[in-house]
Amino acid sequence: MIANNIQLINISISLLLVVMTFLFIFRIVLTWYPQVESQKFPFSIVIAPTEPFLAPSRKIIPPIGGVDITPIVWVGILSLIREILVGQQGLITMMTH
Repeated sequence: MIANNIQLINISISLLLVVMTFLFIFRIVLTWYPQVESQKFPFSIVIAPTEPFLAPSRKIIPPIGGVDITPIVWVGILSLIREILVGQQGLITMMTH
């Protein structure tokens, strides 16, 4: 019973981190098109969940050469968290064995 719950948690966290990573990657692509209206439908799906992470990060990490690198930083952070928690030898993965 506990192993099933841990597997469910493992899958849920993994899915959440993968979705967030893809959203940040889409956000990186959106930075190449500054004329995009962020309040319109397809773009608001990407911007709404990522902006709460990016806004405070921009205060700490300034743009380099006019390029906002905070989405790249968050892709790295999420990849690291995913590997530590649910990677092949991640903490939660090891609990299921």
